[in-house]
Amino acid sequence: MFERFTTKARDTVIGAQEVARRFDADAIGSEHLLAALYDQRGNLALTVLDALSVPRAEVEAELERIRTGGVATPSDAEALATLGIDLDEVRRQVEEAFGPGALDRTRSGLGRRWGRRGHLPFGKDAKKVLALALREAVLLKHNYIGCEHILLGMLHEGTGAAGVFLRSRGVRQDATRIIVEELLKRRRAG
Repeated sequence: MFERFTTKARDTVIGAQEVARRFDADAIGSEHLLAALYDQRGNLALTVLDALSVPRAEVEAELERIRTGGVATPSDAEALATLGIDLDEVRRQVEEAFGPGALDRTRSGLGRRWGRRGHLPFGKDAKKVLALALREAVLLKHNYIGCEHILLGMLHEGTGAAGVFLRSRGVRQDATRIIVEELLKRRRAG
């Protein structure tokens, strides 16, 4: 499948590993793929994200929020709230008892402090995004997988933090697909 990726899409996938390292992740998630799209100048996904008002700064702020302990998705936090568990209150109490950043000093967190070397594995959500990117390319009758297909893959349900983040900002799959198709028609005509 990787041979069908355009150079920019391939570089996005490779760049996601660096993004994941920069944000101290144990694996490459869909959110790292989303952030890596911004490193490939002139790709169609960036044009779409710009048109939908999703700036790089907001994506990186979300990555930082995840890195510093906001790992629960809104639906996870809501599910825990129905059980009477307030994640912000749990974090506050732990930090009150053990000091600021106590949750970041877990055994896995301490291992990350020294930096990760070598290959980071792809998480299941990132793998799903890449598989769905192929499905999107087939749906659009394209013989390649570009950054725009990766973006469309992120908009399916169950694609992790990137999908949750994009949908929370009003980015919808059908509307995004229409924008992609229109931009591709314009490129071909121009």
